[in-house]
Amino acid sequence: MILVNQRDELPWRHDMTVADVIQEMRFTHPHIVVSVNGCVVPESDFVDHRVPDGADVRVIHLMAGG
Repeated sequence: MILVNQRDELPWRHDMTVADVIQEMRFTHPHIVVSVNGCVVPESDFVDHRVPDGADVRVIHLMAGG
């Protein structure tokens, strides 16, 4: 089981990636920052970065304003 944004539990599976988490949680915002266990994962690594069982995943939508 992994914890997403300190509130949502997502079943873990072998070889789960950051991209899998984004897809399963249905995050669609085009600009996001993701950290796994406190380490920021570059967007270019979302497809390859493995998420371990028990991970704390944070997904933050970036917005601009004025």
